[in-house]
Amino acid sequence: MADKPLRVLACGDVEGRINVLYNRVRAVQKKSGQFDLLLCVGDFFGMTSEAEAEWEEYKTGTKKAPIQTYILGAADQDTVKCFPSADGCELTENITYLGRKGVFTGASGLQIAYLSGREAQREPAPAYCFSPKDVDSLTAPLVSSSKFRGVDILLTSQWPRGVWQYGNNPDVDTRSCGASSVAHLAEQLKPRYHFAALEGTYYERLPYRNHMVLQESAQHVSRFIALANINNTSKKKYLYAFSIVPMKSMDAAELVKQPQDVTENPYRAPVKETQKERERAKPSTMLEDEAAPQFFFDMSSKQQGRKRHSEGGGHSQHKQPRKPPQPTGPCWFCLASPEVEKHLVVSIGTHCYLALAKGSLTPDHVLILPIGHYQSVVELSSEVVEEVEKYKAAIKKFFKSQGSRCVIFERNYRSQHLQLQVAPVPAQCCTTEDIKEAFTVQAQEQQIELLEIPEHSDLKQIAQPGTPYFYVELDTGEKLFHRIKKNFPLQFGREVLASEAVLNIPTRADWRECKYTRDEEESLAKEFRERYEPYDFSLLE
Repeated sequence: MADKPLRVLACGDVEGRINVLYNRVRAVQKKSGQFDLLLCVGDFFGMTSEAEAEWEEYKTGTKKAPIQTYILGAADQDTVKCFPSADGCELTENITYLGRKGVFTGASGLQIAYLSGREAQREPAPAYCFSPKDVDSLTAPLVSSSKFRGVDILLTSQWPRGVWQYGNNPDVDTRSCGASSVAHLAEQLKPRYHFAALEGTYYERLPYRNHMVLQESAQHVSRFIALANINNTSKKKYLYAFSIVPMKSMDAAELVKQPQDVTENPYRAPVKETQKERERAKPSTMLEDEAAPQFFFDMSSKQQGRKRHSEGGGHSQHKQPRKPPQPTGPCWFCLASPEVEKHLVVSIGTHCYLALAKGSLTPDHVLILPIGHYQSVVELSSEVVEEVEKYKAAIKKFFKSQGSRCVIFERNYRSQHLQLQVAPVPAQCCTTEDIKEAFTVQAQEQQIELLEIPEHSDLKQIAQPGTPYFYVELDTGEKLFHRIKKNFPLQFGREVLASEAVLNIPTRADWRECKYTRDEEESLAKEFRERYEPYDFSLLE
């Protein structure tokens, strides 16, 4: 049984403008009702004579804070004198200094962890800084308990470094913003809300998960909110209101609910690609039931001539990319390989290329393939992933212009080179929900466990390199995933799309039954290339 939610306000840098803060709080409470507490991060005190005079009024009792207020300690040398103790204390009625570091638990059971100041750049650490030992002494007693699930709220002066990874971008210089030790603290303590300041801007990151999808039990999500300073001229948000039921009082199922926009954990590195070399060392001759040449093209001199406008005299003005991984033997899909049927290729980027599928489901069924030798999406380097996403976005726009939905799938099983299948489904055929249901129903019929994974999830955190899997992405961003163990039907993706429930072309489920002549393939590739050209970013680079 959940208790009544606590109503909380959080504020950014006050910088001595205490009257402005409490006037704003009174206005909020008059409009929205009473709040239980106010949490202040960043610099609370100011060093001007006006700021010192304002504080004196509260310190002497001439004025009183209208709400129980908790503040962090000094974040610069000038304000160290404002805090009489490193351990925290009541500074005046209704205004309490939490201390340098620690955990505060209220009568309601709300647990608030806090870390004041900035990350020390030298030893011994100045009075307004914290050291790695401070972070360890804060986390160790908590995480050592087998019952520890996380804290309700984390307050830090500084931002955590890298918090923007996998999420929306903040309006700060990410090269210098944030402290790595604060990121470590946030990763360890798993706060439901994390507030910070000092950067003079407002940033509310998309919520992120604290578990690895399909590998760990579901946990609650974390939300990071950075607040601006009170006196900012751009009217950026400095006061944030929210309600929270203490974790200890919440139903477990309610606590771990995942919002639609949840992302990967920004502090947790992707699974290391430790098996990459071992997987590439496998014999590279095609398996007899591998879905052989599923793509290819003949880049005419006309297209090559307009592909790179900056090329002159045969010398590219672009920085040469690193040489992509090479196969240990013949490969049907490495672009430099003589086995590639190049007449089916319709676009070439820096790291990837696009080709019509061999024995395609429909004339616009294409493949996104890395130029270098990669076995699956989870093995791709970051620059290749970036270009794959650009191709996906371009094809989705192209298909939408043709009145079709976009379905993308990958089968990392009995194949040696990544083939990202991209097929259009005319909108009049069925809805996206119909397509999703078709995959789910056929999976159940074939005893395939097809699980839905969160929209912003990263496959690298779900499957290690070398792990066989099937994965499908719908035009809404919804994703379905199956970890292959044995005997997976090689044509499963095509069978679903060709079924009566989707494209209703069951005779085209097997690519080997859908062969065209060489002339027909060249004609289809030429036609696709011409229609796709307005969306082809590779022609503009």
